[in-house]
Amino acid sequence: MSIVRTFLQAFIPLFVAIDALGVLPLYVGLTEGLDDARARRLPRDATLTAFCISLLFLIAGKLVFSFMGITESDFRVGGGVVLLVLSVHDLLFTEAQQRNPEPLLGVVPIGIPLIMGPAALTTIMLNVNSYGYLWAVASLIANLALVLLVFSQARTITRKLGRAGARAVAKVFSLFLAGIAVMMIRSGIEVMIHAHV
Repeated sequence: MSIVRTFLQAFIPLFVAIDALGVLPLYVGLTEGLDDARARRLPRDATLTAFCISLLFLIAGKLVFSFMGITESDFRVGGGVVLLVLSVHDLLFTEAQQRNPEPLLGVVPIGIPLIMGPAALTTIMLNVNSYGYLWAVASLIANLALVLLVFSQARTITRKLGRAGARAVAKVFSLFLAGIAVMMIRSGIEVMIHAHV
């Protein structure tokens, strides 16, 4: 098996699981209203968080999950609840209220579970099993570099939309975020139910 082929086989499933382009509209909605300095730092903070969480899972994921009895479905439901709470908060409160408590926005919910959610974490562990740690880490770094590039351009999209347009789009994206959250919760519960039937 060639080096390029092995890399692509590790890279592509993680690329699909992270879905940087699909997450971009949600990212724009979550970061609407932030000042320029904070907006420039946020992609770095989010990808660094995602990288650290990923390394933790690479090193101790299986051991921790097995020891604590946590399944991928449990993690999916938990991540869905976090996203649902965030989307409801975004929809119901004013900009001034919702942007105050955001010092950790790059950590939660953007770094995890938006970038590094249950599907991505599971894919990373599968990559380790299939291709080894070297290829798993290489595919992770390449994917997060792509996420950083995509998110760094999000501010340009917001400027082109204008302030009023960005606010309107942010609310629409919050609705999509709520839908994604419910989907994550539903799919996690479905797997739990089928596992006990």
